[in-house]
Amino acid sequence: MTLLSVLRGSGPENQSGAVGGPADSPDADVAWHFGDPLGEQRTAARTAAIIDRSHRRILALTGPERLSWLHTISSQDVAELPDGTSAENLSLDGNGRVEDHFVLTDLDGVTWIDTEAARADELLAFLQKMVFWAKVEPVDRPDMALLSVVGPAARTGAVATLLGVPAEAVVYQAGSLDGDKFEGGGFWRIMPPLGEAHDVPAIDIVVSTDQLRTWWDRLTAAGAAPAGMWTYEALRVAALRPRLGLDTDERTIPQEARWIGSPAEQGAVHLNKGCYRGQETVARVHNLGKSPRQLVLLHVDGSSDTRPVTGDPVTADGRAVGRVGTVIDHFENGPIALALIKRAVPADTALEAGGAAVSIDPATLETDAAVPAGRRAQQQLRNG
Repeated sequence: MTLLSVLRGSGPENQSGAVGGPADSPDADVAWHFGDPLGEQRTAARTAAIIDRSHRRILALTGPERLSWLHTISSQDVAELPDGTSAENLSLDGNGRVEDHFVLTDLDGVTWIDTEAARADELLAFLQKMVFWAKVEPVDRPDMALLSVVGPAARTGAVATLLGVPAEAVVYQAGSLDGDKFEGGGFWRIMPPLGEAHDVPAIDIVVSTDQLRTWWDRLTAAGAAPAGMWTYEALRVAALRPRLGLDTDERTIPQEARWIGSPAEQGAVHLNKGCYRGQETVARVHNLGKSPRQLVLLHVDGSSDTRPVTGDPVTADGRAVGRVGTVIDHFENGPIALALIKRAVPADTALEAGGAAVSIDPATLETDAAVPAGRRAQQQLRNG
């Protein structure tokens, strides 16, 4: 039984108003909204909201070599990740294309991993295949689930007190939920902020599935209003944070999705770590040029009778110049979307997707015109 079915209940005494996600979406098994999707977004941006994200799959790594081993097969520098710290990470194929994006938290001798359900089996199989002689054991943890609390009040007052999150906690810091105070254990972690101005704090909590409803009730009682994945997705898109499988395709490389950076830079690919599968492509793009596409925010014409959907081409004068990712209605900006657009396309280009006019938000275009170090060295050699 999912939390969504529990929230909906079976009788008139349990009418939560929870509406499930679109049947053809990866969010079909959780609440999409509770009857007022734009109002829920407004609440999350101004106070605090709790969102069920228990459809993400939880894996765990145990063993003394778990971090040093993971460091060698993934894109992030995690060999010396301190206890009580999180990071974002990628698994790439041999050509440097993104296969998996996951969040990890190392706490009390266990490295917890959560990822998109659609890719969890493949990621687990890859991790198990790569163990060889390392002292590490990757396992599925279907007994654990994730909730998110977003909004300014998530870091203050009753919600923060309930979770035990220190006022000085920083992004990717994590800590155990008080096992003496609350049955079932679990942990909290600070995630990068959401929203257009990156001013909406986000806290994930991972708890046992049998405590999921209990924590939902505790957090709502502490002042976090119920909200659906529509709210989370709108704030995520506004923050230009891509989601695997929606905002990426089979050709996506890390630079296109803006996943470059250390944990301190809130990235998923460390440019100065040792060898890993796909590193050659990442290094070549970094040293010699720019990625062919870049992630941008699109504003969608709300007066159109049609609307783009994920995977639709973005066209200019009938010529494909990009791919639509997540499309969502935002409580302030109306219909918006993420898209991978060819780097050479100017911000003022007249574009169309799904029969609707769309336009690039110029503030989301990368404007760094610096010559990459490798290209600069080549030019110096040619010039003598």
